[in-house]
Amino acid sequence: MSEPLRDDPDQLLELLAVSLGVYYGDFTAAAAGEQLTAIQAKTLTVLRHGPIAMRRLAETMYCDASNITGIINRLEKRGLVRRETSAADRRVTNLVITPEGEQVADAIRANMHRTRTGLERLDAEQRRTLSALLSEVFRK
Repeated sequence: MSEPLRDDPDQLLELLAVSLGVYYGDFTAAAAGEQLTAIQAKTLTVLRHGPIAMRRLAETMYCDASNITGIINRLEKRGLVRRETSAADRRVTNLVITPEGEQVADAIRANMHRTRTGLERLDAEQRRTLSALLSEVFRK
């Protein structure tokens, strides 16, 4: 027997919390498989959207700028990201994911087995609906 549909916002918040907990655990385990912390892996995920200034990355990740420096230092040492001086403002350092960083990010996503299995239970129309709903819930 399936669970009743939930339309109460408090019930939805709880379901979302459980879902995100499963996702985060899966993501953390997949990142560890690539010898990365979850925050390092999240940084690669953000950088996949294109170059970003250090300060903007800190804001995006709700992280202190001094923490970002350490995260980037470790990722750069592994060749997963690089720093570039902004052409528009030489005082700004942009961060760019490298091809090796892209491969690691792909491997992490590929190894998120529990999350992938859950999403694969949905047919294409259900995945489109989920995508639209999540986009609506989290739009800025």
